[in-house]
Amino acid sequence: MEKVPMTTQGHAALEIELKDLKSVRRPAVIEAIAEARAHGDLSENAEYHAAKDQQSFIEGRIQELESVLSRAQIIDPSSLSGDTVKFGATVIVVDEDTDEESTYQIVGDYESDMAKGKIAISAPLARALIGKGEGDTANVKTPKGTRKYEVIDVKYK
Repeated sequence: MEKVPMTTQGHAALEIELKDLKSVRRPAVIEAIAEARAHGDLSENAEYHAAKDQQSFIEGRIQELESVLSRAQIIDPSSLSGDTVKFGATVIVVDEDTDEESTYQIVGDYESDMAKGKIAISAPLARALIGKGEGDTANVKTPKGTRKYEVIDVKYK
């Protein structure tokens, strides 16, 4: 089985989500199904079908999270150091076309969140940044053409 890299914070967040699914959401949907069954004819019972759909989603997500967590390779970015970008690094880059500065942390696929500046290790930008150091330029192929980003700073925190 393939290891799934993730930060300690990402692993903790997935464990919290799994616990919520098992202890809160699963029992609630089971109760909703029982309540909908009590209304009688299931063939035309929209509440029953909605609850069953929700149950299917929850059970699928539980299986997915259990699989991911069992294969997790937890990496603590604060224990890393260096001058080049690798998993866990917080990188400040400047778009060479727009001079817009951005800060990103390279994280695992299951913990990425662009709104929080966390990009997945498999994202094109992250792949282009891996191995780069301060002052280097990363070329990123996008649907609108190649973008160039200069690495301003690399930190591990």
